[in-house]
Amino acid sequence: MTLKTMAVAACAILLAAASSAQTPQTPQPSADPGPTLSGYPRNALRAPTPAELKTATYVRDVIYGHHDGMALTYDVFKPKRANGALVVNMVSAGWHSDWGAPETRQARYQLLLDRGFTVVALYHGSAPRFKVPDAVKDVQLGLRHIKLHAKEYGANPDRIGVWGASAGGHLALVAATMADDGDPTAANPLERSGNRVRAVVAYYPPADLGLLLKGRAKSGAIDFDDSYFPSVSPILYVDGKDSPTLILQGDADKTVPLAQAEAMHAAFDKAGVENKLKVFAGADHDFYVKGDPAKTDGYCTEAMTDMAAWFDQHLK
Repeated sequence: MTLKTMAVAACAILLAAASSAQTPQTPQPSADPGPTLSGYPRNALRAPTPAELKTATYVRDVIYGHHDGMALTYDVFKPKRANGALVVNMVSAGWHSDWGAPETRQARYQLLLDRGFTVVALYHGSAPRFKVPDAVKDVQLGLRHIKLHAKEYGANPDRIGVWGASAGGHLALVAATMADDGDPTAANPLERSGNRVRAVVAYYPPADLGLLLKGRAKSGAIDFDDSYFPSVSPILYVDGKDSPTLILQGDADKTVPLAQAEAMHAAFDKAGVENKLKVFAGADHDFYVKGDPAKTDGYCTEAMTDMAAWFDQHLK
């Protein structure tokens, strides 16, 4: 190869490289991992950092009752700098209450812990063995126990909030609407204590189970007789004593349609209960936007920020 030929070849390579550098590269779409768990931002589903682990201590496996001989429990996350208020998270998806060691779940609650809230992860008798009516009774009992023992966890029993997503959102609405001041004649001493709470946040919650579940195949947690629908439908218990409630819902939710949230919002309005319904455009269940993981995570982050702000407003 002559020097002239080599020079021409070198120029061709340089021109090709320059042309390639100037050509816009089509960004590769990020893989869509699907819906996130219970509307959590994905960053909240990681393991906590060593620094975060130093911000809280735990009271593990507190037994609040028994169901068919099996213990019903909750875990307490106590922030090092407590503000005296407490938030109960209804751990429930499809009315399946999946236990996890506190140190593996702290990141889910870090936003609340950083604001000084004591957090309780409340577990109920789980599907498929136990059904929706069982879960309702369990969390009602659990809230009595939490309220009775709140001072032991550094919290004021009159400054308790409840939060949950989907089935957990349904149980949060149970806390908002189906609470009482206790029955002084109850055989179980715990049932003589009240379980009213100060504020509630519910993500895409079932509100009228008769309307939502009627005609669906009986399986898992919803394998119970239709005659129980009224006793587990929070919308039927709305009255002026109910807790201020924030409902967060996607308008494209195919699992729990927006109409459930709208009906609950209207019922609260009619009863004069402080409430707010915030709708996320294009979001399916779990605030999922198909094909757009960034928007999904953005909605989840916004929802968690809204949740914390609601408790800041009503519990502090």
